[in-house]
Amino acid sequence: MTEMVHGTARAHAGDPVLPRWLRTVDKWAITCVFLLFGVGLLLGLAASPPLAARNGLPPFYYVERQAAFGAMALATMLVVSMMSPLLVRRIGVLGFAAGLVALALLPFLGTDFGKGAVRWYSLGFASVQPSEFLKPCFVVLAAWLMAAAQDVAGPPGRSVSFAVALVVVGLLAVQPDFGQAALVLFGWGVMYFVAGAPIALLIALAGAAVGAGVMAYNASEHFARRIDGFLAPDLDPRTQLGFATNAIQEGGFFGVGVGEGQVKWSLPDAHTDFIIAVAAEEYGLVLVLFVIALYAAIVIRSLWRLMRERDPFIRLAGAGLVVMFGAQAMINMGVAVRLLPAKGMTLPFVSYGGSSLIAGGLLMGMLLACTRARPQGEISDVFGRGGR
Repeated sequence: MTEMVHGTARAHAGDPVLPRWLRTVDKWAITCVFLLFGVGLLLGLAASPPLAARNGLPPFYYVERQAAFGAMALATMLVVSMMSPLLVRRIGVLGFAAGLVALALLPFLGTDFGKGAVRWYSLGFASVQPSEFLKPCFVVLAAWLMAAAQDVAGPPGRSVSFAVALVVVGLLAVQPDFGQAALVLFGWGVMYFVAGAPIALLIALAGAAVGAGVMAYNASEHFARRIDGFLAPDLDPRTQLGFATNAIQEGGFFGVGVGEGQVKWSLPDAHTDFIIAVAAEEYGLVLVLFVIALYAAIVIRSLWRLMRERDPFIRLAGAGLVVMFGAQAMINMGVAVRLLPAKGMTLPFVSYGGSSLIAGGLLMGMLLACTRARPQGEISDVFGRGGR
């Protein structure tokens, strides 16, 4: 507890892995992740039984699966957080190669589960969404390329990373999954900015992204239908957005009561994409603000620790991972309150889903590995030596 209040002690060479990890890792961020998963299980107890009843399964079938997937996700997070940045980079590069191949084969071997977008591989007992695992691995690969570009006579890492980002976005657009494509571009843009890109170039890239969105609207009926529904002046109460908006309004400040919510009986994705609507209806604004505070704490603490880091790869990878994590949470909750068009994106560590949970554990593990305190790892050390 002393370290959580007064800061994290630095590691010393030769320390055993576990004691070193305990002294250097961000314990507050880990605590927030465990609390988010606990909230997810609590909401799963409310949102999952109706779905299980519709599918003829035991009432808590999906809750038990969420607990199992969550245990795997938290174990993944803790193990990866103990790794060195070098090992994280190697895992990221290898994971990206595997994820890219899996993404490329989706149109031929994947399934859409009746949702209009081919995003999953069906394994019979479970399904896998490769884009979830590709995102953190892409961030690590792009950070490595951009950091290498800062070396004397280094490769054109920024240009190469941009080309790789375009390939990923193109494969995601084929599914179609424009939400994940936008998230990948946003994460890359933040890393490019941190790496020293001029504002004018980022504005030009943002304009190009808007142009690509217009083209996607004209070319994809799936994308156009979601945009039209978002821009419509009158919200159809029979749509998922309509049910979610009504549930949030009904919940008020303290909610209608545990187990008293009705939206879970109407929303097919109440346990995944619209889990925050269940939270708002049954527990009110109080729980929603608590969830937002947990995400904000993870993002702010991670960025604060990264500001003191002098290694370019760690700074870039950490920045990309944390903004992608925070942006996904913001997008999910923004869709539920109709601030954004429907994206089909889960709420990290809260929504049901094996791919989402385990990939979230991988992302957070990489982020925690990047934000660990290291000997002479702060950027202030560089300025301190300059004055001696």
